[in-house]
Amino acid sequence: MTASFHEMWEELRPIGRNSSSGGYRRHAWTGADADCRAWFKAQAETRGLAYELDRNGNQWAWLGAATYEDVAPGDAVVTGSHLDSVPDGGAFDGPLGVVSSFAALDELRRRGAEFGKPLAIVNFGDEEGARFGLACVGSRLAAGALGTEAAHQLRDGDGLTLPQAMERAGYDPEAIGPDPERLARIGAFVELHVEQGRALDLSGDPVGIASAIWPHGRWRFDFRGEANHAGTTRLEDRRDPMLTYAATVLAAREQARLAGALATFGKISVQPNGVNAIPSLVSGWLDARAAGQDTLDTVIDGIERAAAERAARDGVDLTVVRESFTPVVEFQHALRDELGAILGKTGERPVPVLGTGAGHDAGILSGTVPTAMLFVRNPTGVSHSPAETATEDDCVAGVTALADVLEGLACR
Repeated sequence: MTASFHEMWEELRPIGRNSSSGGYRRHAWTGADADCRAWFKAQAETRGLAYELDRNGNQWAWLGAATYEDVAPGDAVVTGSHLDSVPDGGAFDGPLGVVSSFAALDELRRRGAEFGKPLAIVNFGDEEGARFGLACVGSRLAAGALGTEAAHQLRDGDGLTLPQAMERAGYDPEAIGPDPERLARIGAFVELHVEQGRALDLSGDPVGIASAIWPHGRWRFDFRGEANHAGTTRLEDRRDPMLTYAATVLAAREQARLAGALATFGKISVQPNGVNAIPSLVSGWLDARAAGQDTLDTVIDGIERAAAERAARDGVDLTVVRESFTPVVEFQHALRDELGAILGKTGERPVPVLGTGAGHDAGILSGTVPTAMLFVRNPTGVSHSPAETATEDDCVAGVTALADVLEGLACR
């Protein structure tokens, strides 16, 4: 098992890695994404699995079926994650789940496990939303959480639409849309993921089970002022949207601190973006998350109110658009408890159950199929960064845990 995991990890690790930052740029429908997809297909074929590409560009590798149409409703056990990355992201977010899925299958075959249900490994496309600004595009389309018309309107930073990007990558964009018949075949979806936080490190456990995903969303704040000369315009005469934006960033931090939530402005666009020019437009993207919906609403209301008050003071026009939102996801208790019972048989103590503020494909699918998640310890808690890491021993522990779970769910 260690050799299987290590070999796959070393094959995948160089793809899309930026030599200057050490991070990964595996954005949807780019060359690096194509290389990751080729790697997935090769892993499936090497293991004699039936490879399938669905209407939304998600990749499937089947054991016990040639296609989803061969599977009875609610019969399939599915595992997997994603292979794309945020800009200069870490190696583990997404790929750990996919590599561990193949390694877990190898482990089950080594054990001589007899499968009583079809098993599939999946790579969901564009989970991070790094290119088109919307997370979990592949799973959202499949679940009907993203409409076809809305998907066709998604554009990247160069103005290229999602259909155009897919077509350039060799896929048929006219096929995208809800995939209810495929999802109806799934009886359980289990996603393994590196923990994006330090709960397991603090508790001393290599593996945990997810309880829920916090509600979270992305908001675009457009601050419109007046472009002018930086060297000749008096401070009193300026309508500078950068000042309003800066004050809003500070307000977001304060609102989140008071509520015990999280709020981050991590992306900004400035026009005309000249060193010696006062901006005419500053657009900032807010990522906000909280343990409960009421708390998140309070934080967003507070940030918008602070931004509006400062905008009026600065003579700046403000527009706020919610670009995406995912409500709280409470993973199915029955499946979550079943994972706990399976893993509790081999452990000295119960496997910890923990919530997370990070979104995942499992969260998107939870409204359609029974879903659960396993987390692997991250000793630093750092994620979406080249510093993201997990020890090999913990990765192997994650593979073992996933193999145990799949054996309990899919084998006789």
